Amino acid sequence: MTKQTQTDTLRRRNAIRQLGNSFTRPAAAAGQDGLPAIRRGPVEEIYAAPEFEQTAELVLSPMQYESLKSGERGSFDKMTFRQRLMVYAMDLDLTTELFGHSMFAPIIVGPVSHQGDLHDEGELATARGSSASQTIMVATRSASYPIAQIASETTQPLWFQVYADDDLGAVREGVAEATDAGCELLCVTIGVSSEGAPVAVQWDSIEALTQSAGVPVIVKGVMNPDDARTALDRGATGLVVSNHGGAVGFDGVLPIDVLPEIADVIGNRAPVLVDGGFKRGSDILKGLALGAKAVMLARPIMWGLAAYGAPGVERALYLLINELARNMAASGRPRIDMIDRALVRIDSR
Repeated sequence: MTKQTQTDTLRRRNAIRQLGNSFTRPAAAAGQDGLPAIRRGPVEEIYAAPEFEQTAELVLSPMQYESLKSGERGSFDKMTFRQRLMVYAMDLDLTTELFGHSMFAPIIVGPVSHQGDLHDEGELATARGSSASQTIMVATRSASYPIAQIASETTQPLWFQVYADDDLGAVREGVAEATDAGCELLCVTIGVSSEGAPVAVQWDSIEALTQSAGVPVIVKGVMNPDDARTALDRGATGLVVSNHGGAVGFDGVLPIDVLPEIADVIGNRAPVLVDGGFKRGSDILKGLALGAKAVMLARPIMWGLAAYGAPGVERALYLLINELARNMAASGRPRIDMIDRALVRIDSR
């Protein structure tokens, strides 16, 4: 090893160590059973995004928590990384170009309706927390606050989500209101209704929206390569591989399971995003490695919202972004464009 190589290696180790120092956990107080007590302490005492689930459970009703609790990990736990420790990875860069916007990191806060049920400030707090983290948020037509008010709380691009099965005239009115408020992209959800029930895809409605929206349109809910092709043929400019948090789908198949096949079929024709089951920065890295341009996630963000409002949203995103950065560094991929499928090892057992 040359002297320069040794110097670079030491610098890289120190950089990773410095990232890790921010996440040193203080000792937890013991509960009556001897296990760490679960309490709603200061938001700064949350050191991993999944921990927000415990604090959110303290403030949510059983029904609310049931709708937001973690699902099966499935394939995520069968994937490991092929680390490359002897690679210079000092200059970490998570910047991602997507639909004409330079994103600080390839993370998007996914659409969740009626966030006012989780926290008094609902989408307003989510917008502020996302903005502080330089992260795009997807607002919904079923938001607790007017879209113009939500837009006023963020300096980042705002996307707007609608359901393909809703009345087309009403949807168009909502889209017009959203674009007037500054929304830069329309996310059309297929395969499920606004009530969460499975429905047939209305391709004619999607095509009509792509022609009238005046902004790029992405289709959310794609789980099959044929549907991916059809969505693009009907005018979509991007896709979200998604089973809507498990609302549709079967046999335990997660979006990350079908992501590689869809990404291969679409190639460079359009950006492919993914959501469903992502809770950690390492999960996000797996999604990027398997072909996603960016990862859309909601549960960890909603846990933060429910427990702490805007500071919880900001903290959850901060932790996810930093864990993604640390995993990229440890994998010898300091830039997003260096992440490829060779990074991930999948246990087929």
